[in-house]
Amino acid sequence: MLLTKPDSLGFSVCAQYYLDYCRAKGQSENTVQSKDDAIRLFEAWALPLGITLVSQIDTNVLDSYQQYLNRYRKPFDGQPLALGTIRYRLTSISVMMRILTRKAVLSHNPCEHFELPRLGRRLPKPVLSEGEVQKVLEQSTLYGLKGIRDRAIMQTYYASGIRRNELRKLKVEDIDFVQRQLRVDQGKGHKDRYVPIAISACQWIYRYLKEVRPSLMNELSDRSLFLANSGKPYRAAQLSELVAKYIRLSGVQKSGACNQYRHAAATHMVDNGADIRYVQEFLGHADLSTTQIYVHVSIEKLREVYNKTHPAARL
Repeated sequence: MLLTKPDSLGFSVCAQYYLDYCRAKGQSENTVQSKDDAIRLFEAWALPLGITLVSQIDTNVLDSYQQYLNRYRKPFDGQPLALGTIRYRLTSISVMMRILTRKAVLSHNPCEHFELPRLGRRLPKPVLSEGEVQKVLEQSTLYGLKGIRDRAIMQTYYASGIRRNELRKLKVEDIDFVQRQLRVDQGKGHKDRYVPIAISACQWIYRYLKEVRPSLMNELSDRSLFLANSGKPYRAAQLSELVAKYIRLSGVQKSGACNQYRHAAATHMVDNGADIRYVQEFLGHADLSTTQIYVHVSIEKLREVYNKTHPAARL
């Protein structure tokens, strides 16, 4: 089916064209669905106000919508919307208008000068210390052969710092035991990359491949490196549940799941003097500013200077 420009400026038909354009550009269905949800929420607000055409949407309309979102209270708990939610809903409309202008559906963008609300810098939740990481990993000894698999999964997370979906998609052939590296196939942003991985993680993966994976394999299995109890590749939610379970078992008073290992890996590298640009490459961040957050999370150097220089610390 050809992707053709809409023959009217009706909001619904233009919104559908934009969503089809997003799919044509290779955006994931989850991403497109999130945009669709945000656009439909805007439409539900706009229609009673007589806004039925995309040409009616301008900076004043988006300012009014932002005011509505700021005043909105959730019916189940009476709480306001998170600033990130407000920004995402406004961004969805703003970007749609920009694309409609770029594709000549609109002659100009009446929202060009709309200012999105700024998000303050949010730090990750308190990360696991090196000792706490080890304590969590050791909980896997309680679960026999399945524990060997779980230990291999958690060691891979911490040693490589990869994302949950990147780990879920690892294939057996993506592990290079000789070079001690793994290949991330089409990670975030559809980018391939190689990541070094510690020999301790390689040892646990090797043990899992020899002792555990063959017993999990069945007709539902594929070349996925890590298999769930069903023999199928892991779903994302299953991996989160697995990691969260071991954090709870350890008694460590910190919450989180898969991203705990990614944040811990990056923070510990910065603590130990890693150049931030190498950490950027390690994590697969497109923008250095995303990686810079770990400089703020890591306070070991700040604590060292504080203890040496602040009078209160010397009392």
